Amino acid sequence: MKKTYAVITGASSGIGMAFARQLAAEGYRLVLVARRENRLQALAEELKKSGTESMVITADLSEKEACYRLMQQLEPVPVGILINNAGFGDCGSFLETDAEKEMQMIDVNVKAMHLLMKLMLRRMEKQEGGYILNVASSAGLFPAGPYMAAYYATKAYMASLTRAVALELKQRGSRVYVGALCPGPVNTEFNDVANVEFALAGITPEYCAGYALKQMKRRKVLIVPTAEIKAATICGRFIPQNLLIAITAHQQKKKLKAEDI
Repeated sequence: MKKTYAVITGASSGIGMAFARQLAAEGYRLVLVARRENRLQALAEELKKSGTESMVITADLSEKEACYRLMQQLEPVPVGILINNAGFGDCGSFLETDAEKEMQMIDVNVKAMHLLMKLMLRRMEKQEGGYILNVASSAGLFPAGPYMAAYYATKAYMASLTRAVALELKQRGSRVYVGALCPGPVNTEFNDVANVEFALAGITPEYCAGYALKQMKRRKVLIVPTAEIKAATICGRFIPQNLLIAITAHQQKKKLKAEDI
C-alpha cells in the first residue's frame, strides 16, 4: 500500500494537515487537495525536505464539477487511501445563521463527501483494495444539535452513509475499507470558521489523526478518539431523545462566542 498515494482533502490545515504529515512519515506519497494553493504548496515543500513526493491540487469541493475534475486528475495516480476530510461548520440560531453558508456546508460536508466516496469506492473495488476514511464528527452520533443544527445534520448524514456502506461491503466480501472518524472538539481553525468556542477541551489534530490511522488499519468503522466522547455517545443511547437534544442544546449554547450571545 505504501507504494500508492494517499489523497487528503482539506489538507491545508488542521486534521487534514496532520494526516498528511503522519502518512508521509509512514512512507506514502500524497495528493494534497484544498482551496488554498499557497498553504498546500508550503506543506508540499515541507514534506519534500523529508523525502515525500506530493501532488498539489487546488479545488473548491463545494462545486460538483470540481469533484469530478479531481477524480479525472487522479486517474493516472495509484490511490490506496482517501481521507475525505474537507468540511466546515457554523454555530448560532437557525433563524439567524447565514443561508448561503449553510448551502455551501451541505455542498462540501454532504455532496462532495458522498460523490468522492462513491467514485473512489468504485475505483477501489475494481483494484480490489483500498481505504476510505470519512472525517465526520461526534456530532453525527447525536439525534440533533440545536444551535449547530445544519452542521449536526450534515455529520449525521456522513456517519449514517458510512455505516450503511461499510456493512454492504462486508456482506459482499469486499477488501475495501470504509470508516468514519467521529471526534469531539479538535483544536483547529474549525472554531473560527464555525464561530464557536468549545465548552470542552479539544484534542490536538496530531493525536486525532494518529489515533484514526491506527483504528483504520484495524478496520474499525466508527472511530471516536476520546473516552469522554465515547462515554457521551454510549450514555446517549439510554436517554430519551427529547431530553438528549435539550442537553445538547445547553452544551451548544456554551460554544457561542460572547459577542453572539
